[in-house]
Amino acid sequence: MNKFLQTLHARLPDWAVAWLDVLVPATQVALIVLAAWLIYRFVRRVIRRITTAYGLPVEVALVTRRVIGFLVYGGALLWSLERLGVSGTVLWTAFTGFAAVGAVAFFAAWSVLSNIFCALLIFTTRMFRLYDYVEILENGEKPGLKGRVVDINLVYTTLQESGTAASGTSLQLPNSLFFQRAVRRWHGEPPVLPAETVGKAPPPAPPAEAQESPAA
Repeated sequence: MNKFLQTLHARLPDWAVAWLDVLVPATQVALIVLAAWLIYRFVRRVIRRITTAYGLPVEVALVTRRVIGFLVYGGALLWSLERLGVSGTVLWTAFTGFAAVGAVAFFAAWSVLSNIFCALLIFTTRMFRLYDYVEILENGEKPGLKGRVVDINLVYTTLQESGTAASGTSLQLPNSLFFQRAVRRWHGEPPVLPAETVGKAPPPAPPAEAQESPAA
């Protein structure tokens, strides 16, 4: 490849050489991005078929797709930067520096490591699954945070609230919170929660006169 470019540089005029030095790396980066996208699409299709064939949980397919997507697109980014002239030593130094800052800022301040570990526990112990309805109970009397599980990532679990007052809103709860409170779980459609019926008196019975049919 280098010999071909050197031969092409020798035959082209000076104004074309400048454009060639721009077009060649841009074409290489475009091909790398296209290859990464095709690989990710192929892997997603394979994961979908394996999940359907073996009846694996949806959470397993979700986490696997995210990890593979991170690896594929991360590798494509590093390769593209290398094609643009960025050395691997500079990339590694920047990555380790960013990782050190992230470890100090995020792990210490927001306990991300604890949330990641709790996410793994949620997946392995199957505390709840996607599209289940859960409620975090503060105590035995007050209703807690509740909603439908629509997403589980390594830091947060997203609950979609139900009801007319909470239509279109969602809650992002740290994964560690589910191991600090009691969790109520439902399968399928949202039921009538006990908190909605406690304290309500039964409807009064109709009077005896209304129950008797009028005389013919």
